[in-house]
Amino acid sequence: MDSKEYDLGQIDIAWCPGCGNYAILNSLKQVIAELKISPQQLVVVSGIGQAAKIPQYFKTHYFNGLHGRSLPPATGIKAANPNLTVIAESGDGDMYGEGGNHFIHAIRRNPDITNIVHNNMVYGLTKGQASPTSETGFKTPIQINGVMLNPFNPISIAIALDASFVARVFAGDIKETKKIIKKAIQHKGYALVDIFQPCVTFNKINTYDWFKEHTYYLDSKYDVTNRIDAFKKSIEQNKLPLGIFYLNKNKKTFEQNLKTYKQNKKPLYKRQIKMDRIVKLIN
Repeated sequence: MDSKEYDLGQIDIAWCPGCGNYAILNSLKQVIAELKISPQQLVVVSGIGQAAKIPQYFKTHYFNGLHGRSLPPATGIKAANPNLTVIAESGDGDMYGEGGNHFIHAIRRNPDITNIVHNNMVYGLTKGQASPTSETGFKTPIQINGVMLNPFNPISIAIALDASFVARVFAGDIKETKKIIKKAIQHKGYALVDIFQPCVTFNKINTYDWFKEHTYYLDSKYDVTNRIDAFKKSIEQNKLPLGIFYLNKNKKTFEQNLKTYKQNKKPLYKRQIKMDRIVKLIN
C-alpha cells in the first residue's frame, strides 16, 4: 500500500513549521502502509493537545476523548473488536499528566494496543507551561523561577510495572522511528513508544540539536528481556538511551484474559444483544 492512501488532501494543519509532530505523522502513515493496514481496520484514539490532533490529519477511524482519557476508550475498542489495530496517541502532558492514572492501569491490563506519546517536554497547545516531563529548572511563562519537580520518567514506570513492550525514539530520526513503531504495532500486548519530539515554538532548550547531543542508541548486544538492566538504562541521565528497552512476550493480553472470549471468539460488536437480560439487570 502507498501511504498516500491515508491522505485527506488539502487540509489545515495547526502545527508550527518545523514541529516534530509532522515527522511522527509521516512515520506513522508509512508504517501503516507497509503493514497493509487499511483505514477501515485502524482506530486511532487521542485526548487533547497538539499531538492529539494527529488522527484528524490522515484517513482513519478515530476517537478524540477528554484530556488524558485516550487509553480507556482504546482498551474498550480493542476489547469490543480484537480484529482492529488500535493506537492510543497523545502528548506527554495529556498521557502522563492528566492521563497518568490511566497510563499506569493500562500497563497492568496489557491490552493489545500501541501507545504512542509525543514527548516534547512542554505543553504546546496551551502556550508553553511545563509538562510532567519538563526538566528541573526549565523556565516558562508560568514557572518563572524554573520547574521545581523532577521530571516524570515514563520508561522507568513502564518497566517497573512489567509493561510488555517499552521503547523510546527521536522524531528527528525517521528510519529508527518507523522501525520501532512497526515493531510496537506488531507486538501482541501493550506497547509504549515514547517519542522525543521538539516543540520549536515553546521549548528552546530541548531542540533537535539537543536531542541529537543528549541521546544514544542501545547496543545491538543489549538484552531486551533483562528487566533489571532495562530499568538501569531507564534512569540514565547524562545521555538518554533510545531503542527498545524491554520486551516481555509471555504476558497474556487483556482480551485473552476476558471471560467473554474464553469459549466464544466472536467480537462483542457482532453478538446479539439480549435485551431481556439488560432490562432485568437494570430493574
